[in-house]
Amino acid sequence: MTDDTTDGPRGGWSDWRAAAEAALYGPEGFYRRPEGPAGHFRTSVHASRLFAEAVARLLRRVDDALGQPARLDFVDMAAGRGELITGVLAVLPSDVAARTRAYAVELADRPAGLAHRIEWRQEPPKGVTGLLFANEWLDNVPVEVAETDTSGLPRRVLVRRDGRERLGEPVVGPEADWLGRWWRLPPEAGLRAEIGLPRDQAWASAVTTVERGLAVAVDYAHTASSRPPFGTLTGFREGRETAPVPDGSCDLTAHVALDACMAACALPGGRVLTQRDALHALDIVGARPPLALASTQPAEYVRALARAGEAAELTASGGLGDFGWLLQPVGIPDSPVGRRALLVDVPDHEEQ
Repeated sequence: MTDDTTDGPRGGWSDWRAAAEAALYGPEGFYRRPEGPAGHFRTSVHASRLFAEAVARLLRRVDDALGQPARLDFVDMAAGRGELITGVLAVLPSDVAARTRAYAVELADRPAGLAHRIEWRQEPPKGVTGLLFANEWLDNVPVEVAETDTSGLPRRVLVRRDGRERLGEPVVGPEADWLGRWWRLPPEAGLRAEIGLPRDQAWASAVTTVERGLAVAVDYAHTASSRPPFGTLTGFREGRETAPVPDGSCDLTAHVALDACMAACALPGGRVLTQRDALHALDIVGARPPLALASTQPAEYVRALARAGEAAELTASGGLGDFGWLLQPVGIPDSPVGRRALLVDVPDHEEQ
């Protein structure tokens, strides 16, 4: 990497946050492409309808914890093409669905064929009573990248549209404070970090829209005890991981410091679980059906076996099961039904 302290856009150089913002969300950005995210990578939403069933079950638990209000809100942050919110509405009981107001939050245009009852917005509504669910949103909130120089000093990483990088000015101010608290870089040349301050601010802002209920962020994540020494910035194109090039041709993503996001809310009750534990608490388990069912009810056995395989993928160690779930309650009573909505208690394997 070239060591150059000249900052700014001169010569086509910019910081990573500005470059990623333009590449992902600009007029010709990656998330404006007609195929949508599903054309390039597979999230839990695309892996199985069981994920939408789990989110619907969580929404029902929040509904119960809030005393079944006359209006129940479901906000799908970074809604993609509406796959999750459509799946959740499809499996809600009719009485709950009738009280549910559905909001899809996404910068891209509203997709054709989306149900009319789903309100398509670029910002979440205010005064939410219910569940705000952000699946793989924060990892696409652009951040600055820092790298230690030969003297061990963290400096901004600058990038061109073709992906070439060089070092810029030293990291100072609030960004330096964030690194000092959440991602301390040892004084060795070449170590990298993503400065998660914009994600902290984005998450705290989203949580302020919840008046009563639960906000959940699901993402690739790491905590202060296990920050990767060289960062996690990468790209995805057509289902394959690729070099992160900010030209609009690929997704640009980096894992999220969910512990820092949780602290930024300055609210009680926040907690981080693995997706594996969260989905198990929502009755999504990968247990195989009893073999005896194959001879007595073969069709049911095949369906149950397929469901078990999908559940296993969603909860797998080393895969989707390692995602982090950040749960932030707002005004949920400390009661058995409230704790159940926060996935604290052992589930009773209710039927949907």
